[in-house]
Amino acid sequence: MNDRPTIKGGEAVYRVLRDQGVTTVFGLLGGSMLELYDALHGGNEITYIGARDERAAGHMADAYARISGGPGVVLGAQAGPGVVNLTTAVAEAHLAYSPLVVIAGAIQRADLGKDTFQEVDQVGLFAPISKRSIMVNEPERLAPMLRDAMRLAMSGRRGPVVLHVPRDLFAADVAEPEPGPVTIAKAGPPAPDEVAAMVALLANAKAPVIVAGGGLKWAGGADALRQLAEKLDIPVVASTGHADIMPHGHPLFAGQGGPRGNAVASRLTREADVILVLGARLAFNSTFLSHDYISASAAIAQVDIEGSAIGRYFPVSLGIQADAKETAIALNQAVVREGLTGAGWTDWLAGFQEERAALNAEREAEARLDSVPLHPHRALAEIRDALPEDAIVTLDTGNACLNAADRLAHHQTPGLVTPLDFGLVGFGYAAALGAKAAAPERPVVAVMGDGGFGFTMAEITSAVHHNLGVVAVVLDNGAWGAEKAYQSEFFGGRLLGADIASPPYDEVARLCGANGWSAETPGELGAALEAALADGGPAVIHAKIDPEVLQTLRKDLFATQK
Repeated sequence: MNDRPTIKGGEAVYRVLRDQGVTTVFGLLGGSMLELYDALHGGNEITYIGARDERAAGHMADAYARISGGPGVVLGAQAGPGVVNLTTAVAEAHLAYSPLVVIAGAIQRADLGKDTFQEVDQVGLFAPISKRSIMVNEPERLAPMLRDAMRLAMSGRRGPVVLHVPRDLFAADVAEPEPGPVTIAKAGPPAPDEVAAMVALLANAKAPVIVAGGGLKWAGGADALRQLAEKLDIPVVASTGHADIMPHGHPLFAGQGGPRGNAVASRLTREADVILVLGARLAFNSTFLSHDYISASAAIAQVDIEGSAIGRYFPVSLGIQADAKETAIALNQAVVREGLTGAGWTDWLAGFQEERAALNAEREAEARLDSVPLHPHRALAEIRDALPEDAIVTLDTGNACLNAADRLAHHQTPGLVTPLDFGLVGFGYAAALGAKAAAPERPVVAVMGDGGFGFTMAEITSAVHHNLGVVAVVLDNGAWGAEKAYQSEFFGGRLLGADIASPPYDEVARLCGANGWSAETPGELGAALEAALADGGPAVIHAKIDPEVLQTLRKDLFATQK
């Protein structure tokens, strides 16, 4: 018999969050869980950050999880439309494997199935875009199911969990929840024979490369990766969106590979004879599933926490289900024990370093482009030079940001948050606010196009209200640039819907109580960013970039249209 004292459901939810170590939650106030909001107010141990749109609140929580290690908690406080607004953020987190925990308000149990006000099948809506979407039906199940949602979001391959709570449960009497955090099982290291097999592959290599991705970042394995690369003099390529996996400028780091990366990194993976894949899926966003980016003859050793990811897109010689960080640590120990060095691939390494030096010189030349409006590469160079080494950068999807991950500078892991495989426009600014909440001591810069910033510019008011000193750099080419590029190249320049007009976002920022700068000529953007970072408050820099410089990423989609 349960003899623990009873409390209200809203208070129980608050205590579960507190006991799991949650210190910040995001949301938008709604009538479906006012008892939880009252408990948050009364408990005063969890910071609440309110957004102007549920989608933005979800992106904030997603980025918060990626910087802090998770989970990120968002409150869908209004049943029906408020919760439905979160679907985009949950889909984004689902394809980023980000541990988002959504507490979604639902209509009261007595009204379920009656087509009542704001009723929608929330459980079914989120089922295909989350690890689990489930309704709490009984008061006594509220706290245990929330604890389980937290555990599931953080276990194995991470991801979003959506817990739907009828509004009457927040007011119901429930027993005090079990105290203390839930247990999160950790994946282990590879077996000794698997480590030996990886060492054997490397011992016979003439042209090896390491491809490292999000699984290694989530595991906190950046230092172990760097040590392994230095012991063996092996080049490292980052999978798409994870160019912060090694410090910018490290002599063994090639940067981001694949279609959104650079030619040097892509050549390494295309011509390697051994590819050691640590916490990366080699999926579409990084490879286009093409041997243009992954050698058809290489022996691939793929390590992933999720067994179904191994060998899914490219056949592997060695597949290992294990923690990427633990694998890097085990390999470090094994190569020392076996006396393995990079003597077998000195020519390969020398060729890479020569190409890398040429790429660096090319990037430095981009920093001297003097056209007006700014060439996009000059704009990114100015941002790169102004970024402090401890900065966090968030990006959007779109033409203005197409090469930004690889052209900017990332010195700490984690230090880069991108939309990844969902390819979401409008993600970057809200994500930056969540990143700042997770790491208030670090500078945070959001780099976006003018179209993407328009999605969430209302969140300037959230930044001001919660004193989140994020600097948004809006690269304005007056267009939905990716689509305009395709219409221009493949549809004879017949433009419809491509050109857009934006307000002066720097002035909008000042009207909202933030700071604002504008930039158009060479040198202005970098100076504005330095000034905004020195000021420390919320700010927007509106930079005009050349609307004629557009890039098509894929050539196969519309080839028959010419």
